[in-house]
Amino acid sequence: MFDSEIPLLDMFTRLVVAAGLALVLGLERELRGKAAGLRSHMLVSLGSAAFILIGMDILFATATGDPSARIDPTRIVQGVTGGIGFLGAGTIIQSRGSIQGITTGASIWISGAIGVACGIGNLALAGMVTVLALLIMVALGRFERQLLERDDERKDDSRP
Repeated sequence: MFDSEIPLLDMFTRLVVAAGLALVLGLERELRGKAAGLRSHMLVSLGSAAFILIGMDILFATATGDPSARIDPTRIVQGVTGGIGFLGAGTIIQSRGSIQGITTGASIWISGAIGVACGIGNLALAGMVTVLALLIMVALGRFERQLLERDDERKDDSRP
């Protein structure tokens, strides 16, 4: 039988919440037709939460044994962050002097942070990060597009 300091239902809840919150960000990217959408965001968040849970399980298992065998949980976060950075960088492309995919790369990175927060059991933090990220992506995205449209109109008006 599996023995862990974290009850199985709690683990399952953390994993489901991680995937569910990332679904929200992935849906926004999916609706915009971006390469990294629902599944990508959900898998990044789920994987991040899983790695944190694994690390916590190892930490609890070694806490009673030899102190030299203990792990540093921040190193797990560092490893997860590095891996997600690699994935996020893969969504950014340069084409004809234009850089695209930075927002998608950032949303992948945030999905990882949501997963880490869920993995440690801080579901409130994960929820707040999700809400703020969605506001930034949707509301500020609209504002940014309106500014760009106005700028394009001004350029068109100034042409002879």
